[in-house]
Amino acid sequence: MQIENITTESTAISSEAQILTANADILTPENITSATRVVGQIFNESRRAEQEAKRVAITTVSQLLDASEDIFQKAAVIDNEDSFSTLIEQMESYSFSLGDETIVEPNIAIQSVTRGGDAGSSILFSVQKGSSGSLVSGGTSINKTADRLNPNGQTELQILLKTGENKNSCGFVVYQNHKLFQSKTFTATSDFSQKIISGKINSSGQDPDVSVEMVFNPAYDKREFQLHSYACVYWNFSRNDWDTHGCQKDRSTEGFLGCRCNHTTNFAVLMTFKKGYQYPESLDILSNIGCALSIAGLALTIIFQIVTRKIRKTSVTWVLVSLCTSMLIFNLLFVFGIENSNKNLVTNEAGTTSNNNPDNNEIPVRDTVDTPNPSCTAVAAFLHYFLLVTFTWNGLSATQLYFLLIRTMKPLPPHFIVIISLVGWGVPAIVVGVTVGIIYAQSGDKSYWELDYRQEEICWLAIPESDNFVKSPFLWSFIIPVTIILITNIVIFIIITVKVLWKNNQNLTSTKKVSSLKKILSTLSIAVVFGVTWIFAYAMLINDDNIRIVFSYIFCLFNTTQGLQIFILYTVRTRVFQSEASKVLKSLSSSFDRVKPSASWIPLGLRVRMYNMLRSIPSLNERFRLLEPSVVSEETSLS
Repeated sequence: MQIENITTESTAISSEAQILTANADILTPENITSATRVVGQIFNESRRAEQEAKRVAITTVSQLLDASEDIFQKAAVIDNEDSFSTLIEQMESYSFSLGDETIVEPNIAIQSVTRGGDAGSSILFSVQKGSSGSLVSGGTSINKTADRLNPNGQTELQILLKTGENKNSCGFVVYQNHKLFQSKTFTATSDFSQKIISGKINSSGQDPDVSVEMVFNPAYDKREFQLHSYACVYWNFSRNDWDTHGCQKDRSTEGFLGCRCNHTTNFAVLMTFKKGYQYPESLDILSNIGCALSIAGLALTIIFQIVTRKIRKTSVTWVLVSLCTSMLIFNLLFVFGIENSNKNLVTNEAGTTSNNNPDNNEIPVRDTVDTPNPSCTAVAAFLHYFLLVTFTWNGLSATQLYFLLIRTMKPLPPHFIVIISLVGWGVPAIVVGVTVGIIYAQSGDKSYWELDYRQEEICWLAIPESDNFVKSPFLWSFIIPVTIILITNIVIFIIITVKVLWKNNQNLTSTKKVSSLKKILSTLSIAVVFGVTWIFAYAMLINDDNIRIVFSYIFCLFNTTQGLQIFILYTVRTRVFQSEASKVLKSLSSSFDRVKPSASWIPLGLRVRMYNMLRSIPSLNERFRLLEPSVVSEETSLS
């Protein structure tokens, strides 16, 4: 409202703008555009603002650059008056008016250089690295007699402005980051130090003899990222975007990113990085053994349930077969597909640029480069699907058992098998399809959408940063559905355990009472098929390394062997399996008995041990009978 009175009220307006922008965390996109519009007018020479107002305005710009990248991106969308570009141009002009003075704020530094008739043909401006990561007083320097670049180990940025015969004053502006330079072609997703340097001579038009040479030594985490390539660019005010016209790379200074441009304005290097992903080692021995046993146990359980359906005089246990099938496929995918094949690619460990065409000066699309791997994304989607299917069938198994044991007087709902089949196999497919579709739609046609869905380290759902967890597909499409199913299963498990398995029936005689061993085995059978042991995964979230390691081993032991547990509790314990196993053992015993004792190929000691082992088979058969399944696990839960 006071902007029309800048000529007379510039100091007050500038001070108020500084106060209003002091806390960058609360600034909105509208605040950003308003503040840049006001400050741009303060720097406008035609508005004749006071020098003190302009100095205060520098502080305001520095404060604005502390706002988040997301806020600046939104502000650029609603900025219909190009206030960002106006501010940048006005600050360039202001940089000529300070004599030889330097103004340094944490996010911006301005240096003016006056020149006499005896001035040299070039000016060197240097920015040294600061320990705090911000621009500091004394961190910039001017050399009016230098004729070439001379960076050292502490140099972060250096620009040599070649003016030729032009002896006018020069101005330099350094921006700590690129937030005022919102590009439509280049997307910055990381918080690297992307300093912008403006070097310009005070001239009414572009002097064809003026050019610049620059070197950049950008700060970034070399342990996590590897520089892939870079482009030498300048800010094109007519396009309001980066441009490469008249600029080229210069690799003459070892250890620095060099550029040459045949004109003056705001310059930058747009860098692309490859992230140094820490690919995990292969599955450890415990996981391999557990998964192998589970795969074998699940396959045998499926075959047994199908082959012996007539012998058991019951229909195929559709819920159990479906559960075992989904779990079997998940285990196979986990063992053979969880590792990303990108870990086998040869990477450049030197930490230098790995661009195949180093002279290419094209503007990159974004600042991080990822190697696409559609097969890994497909594996992640299938793992996501089959693990959701497994949990869904855990829940359906609990629902079926609840109807059979608790609501015994009421029949199952009509078309129960058809309904649960559609739910068990269809609902997870909808969840996975919607998740992938939403992520792909949000990413548009960008090639890196995969890493919004899966991790790069392994072919599994992406684990987001803590500050973005609410937007994570891992939370909404996996954690929440699984948690709901587990809570429901645990409630049903407690009800069945209390009301059915461990409830004493006074009508039973002492000889018919179910033994504690059978109660325990029946309880374990239900716990395994309900997936109750997955609650250990939540204990792994405890913020204590020692406790987390303990629960990690417990989780691995119980859940990688879940298929083996199902095989033991739902196949080995059945009368049909025990009977068939007993017949096979007796057949083997008879065949060994028919072998002549004088067989020359069997050592005497081995024959004695084999004979003693075979004599113990009847006692093994009796022990099988101790593991007879209870009524719950055989006639009820599996029917």
